[in-house]
Amino acid sequence: MVSLRNSSDSPVPTIYILTATHYRLVQFAELTRMCQTLLHIKNVHWVVIEDAAAPSARLENFLNRCGVSFTLLATKTPSEQVLPPGQPRWRYARGVVQRNRGLQWLRENFKLGQNEGVVYMADDDNTYSLRLFDEIRTTKRASTWPVAFVGRLIWEGCVTKPGHPDIIYRMQTIFKPWREFPIDMAGFAVNLQLILSHPDAKFVADPKLYGMLETDFLKKLGLRNFTDLEPKADGCKRILVWHTQTKDPDIVALDNMKTGFQPTMLPGEFFEMTIPPAIMVIYSQLNPCGT
Repeated sequence: MVSLRNSSDSPVPTIYILTATHYRLVQFAELTRMCQTLLHIKNVHWVVIEDAAAPSARLENFLNRCGVSFTLLATKTPSEQVLPPGQPRWRYARGVVQRNRGLQWLRENFKLGQNEGVVYMADDDNTYSLRLFDEIRTTKRASTWPVAFVGRLIWEGCVTKPGHPDIIYRMQTIFKPWREFPIDMAGFAVNLQLILSHPDAKFVADPKLYGMLETDFLKKLGLRNFTDLEPKADGCKRILVWHTQTKDPDIVALDNMKTGFQPTMLPGEFFEMTIPPAIMVIYSQLNPCGT
């Protein structure tokens, strides 16, 4: 499903935002924040890949109302890669097959040497400064910048050589510091032509590559290590993206309570989902968010 509303007539390169998303209570809270950020960006196309066998009507309706040029895709995570309850998240990185589906879409729709653009893997639970996208747009091959709240640090990422804001000489990290690219998924962008020139480059869901997802992918694009990356954000001196995560709400299971509380169904568009009976609440006088 594609909406090709042009956000600008400017000849500047388009930024292709690849966002993997999955069903959860806070899904549309996250996507609403991201939609309202992207509405301020010129020449951006949002490729949303849902973890499902087919795109859902609720997500399609949301994106149609959002106002950002978009493509909605879907591919379901294989059952063997779905973590059982209580298992550590490191066993399988989330969003792998969805990002690969987004890369496939780019290769199916654009040709090497003919289309300009920059690709950014933007998770739906991060917070993005508008300035970040101005920085991303000038990426020649692959670029990077610091990301806040990653790897148990206040920030993780590139550090430039004193007096040389265009040269990265080390990376601020404590997690597997020997990685060729010790950066978060939110901390790099790649020129569309580089992706098209490496048609087999994709992400791999393998527990042996725990923490190496970004490094493995960037090496497949022919990059050697972090010194090959273009430093952004004023020579890696500014934080323009935060690895935030919306806390799951503490929902009372009303059907297990002895109470006179009478649940009332909200309009479906309020949450962009069908509300299970156990979490229906009396908000019938509230207006839908309108996004």
